[in-house]
Amino acid sequence: MNIQTKMQAATDRRLLDGKVSVITGSTSGIGLGIARALAEAGSAIVLNGFGAEADIAKVRAQIETDFGVKATYSAADMTKPDAIGAMIAATLKDHGRLDVLVNNAGIQHVAPIDQFPIEKWDAILAINLSSAFHTTRAALPAMRKNGYGRIVNIASAHGLVASPFKAAYVAAKHGIVGLTKVVALETAEEGITCNAICPGYVYTPLVEAQIEGQAKAHGIPREQVIRDVLLAQQPNKKFATVEELGALTVFLASDAANSITGIALPVDGGWTAH
Repeated sequence: MNIQTKMQAATDRRLLDGKVSVITGSTSGIGLGIARALAEAGSAIVLNGFGAEADIAKVRAQIETDFGVKATYSAADMTKPDAIGAMIAATLKDHGRLDVLVNNAGIQHVAPIDQFPIEKWDAILAINLSSAFHTTRAALPAMRKNGYGRIVNIASAHGLVASPFKAAYVAAKHGIVGLTKVVALETAEEGITCNAICPGYVYTPLVEAQIEGQAKAHGIPREQVIRDVLLAQQPNKKFATVEELGALTVFLASDAANSITGIALPVDGGWTAH
């Protein structure tokens, strides 16, 4: 095989061929974008999240058609540790291995701290933080057995800085960054890495709905809502995209990132550079 042929073979080889990835909260939005990027890189996919059965079946089938990998689905509720454990066990039974774990599931509620509903606090901490502990705890034995694992926690710029009225979300995302560091230290000699991605605003259908709602509520143009309301803290005045986050996740899951562990990487257009 000549040099040119070798280089072409390396280019054609998908980075994550033969790997298996679990992505929580991946039936739409950021999680689905990451799942599709991992599938494009060759990984089998386990989707998780809520939604209509027909819609989820369509998403799963589309991944298999587009990328030629196996895609399965778990309806595990991220507030229930037993369901999370069963999801990881089913992944190992169905696929025989688990290589990449992406903790993306999350919810939000905005209110002053003295008016913050206790049930909302409990739900946000359970889904945004505790679920990542439960998935990681369940996944590590299989990763250790294989001597390989990649854990990617989708935190937030709010894992690094705070904003008013987001007590539970900010607390949970700061907790995710701390959990990331602990897992990285505990697995540093075992071929396993653990990193956090900290996005600012990411363009998704939910954000589009926020734009339209804010424009109507305040009687201001769409462009002003984007620049002066949603992206007020982002110096580049641009949304990140799910494709960008997917590409970064693939990189962190690849061999090129073998020595990257324990970091909280902002993808926030300069927000946390203030």
